[in-house]
Amino acid sequence: MSTTALRTPPKRRAADVAYDAIEAMIATLQLEPGAPVVEADLVERTRMGRTPLREALLRMVSIGLIVQQPRRGLRVSNIDLAEHLDVILTRRVLEGVIAAGSARRATAAQRKAIVDRANKMIKAAERGNLAAYMAADHELDIVNHEACRNSSAVKSVVPLIVQCRRFWYAYQHEGEITEAARFHMALAQGIATGDEAAAVRGANQLMDYLEGFARRVIEI
Repeated sequence: MSTTALRTPPKRRAADVAYDAIEAMIATLQLEPGAPVVEADLVERTRMGRTPLREALLRMVSIGLIVQQPRRGLRVSNIDLAEHLDVILTRRVLEGVIAAGSARRATAAQRKAIVDRANKMIKAAERGNLAAYMAADHELDIVNHEACRNSSAVKSVVPLIVQCRRFWYAYQHEGEITEAARFHMALAQGIATGDEAAAVRGANQLMDYLEGFARRVIEI
């Protein structure tokens, strides 16, 4: 087997599958900010058992995507506009670490896959297809996170990415996805060529874009 091939992912735990399903609902506002989290409803929507769902919900409470309120139970956390700038500030540091790691450590197959995902984002943006754009963005993140081989940075950045993705869905009428797609491509090309400085520069440009987007929303 070629060492440059993308690794076949191991079979995933039910709790991880449940976590991803609920995370996607939160990020895309299927579960709206402030909405109650009803276990029976999630069982029906995810087709997952109560035990993995409860484990997934506990993880989300620990990172702030879901909050537990006295006498009110679990609720999806609200979007705090001012706090969102701190989310981006923190994410900027982590994305730079991840980009540099991927530029240095990615396999040939991973470098190609990252550029392919960025191309998918550009094409989706040109069509104005937000769902396809966000799906390709998520796919790029998955490969990039595997390629960087820095689990500490990845575990820290993933909740921030979900917050940013949710913010985007809530206010995307203020954003321009063709511009964002270009910055993703700059990041992808830096990783693909093994140019750490270019990859970090692309990551910073993307964070500049997200910060500008957030400030426009805050000023509404």
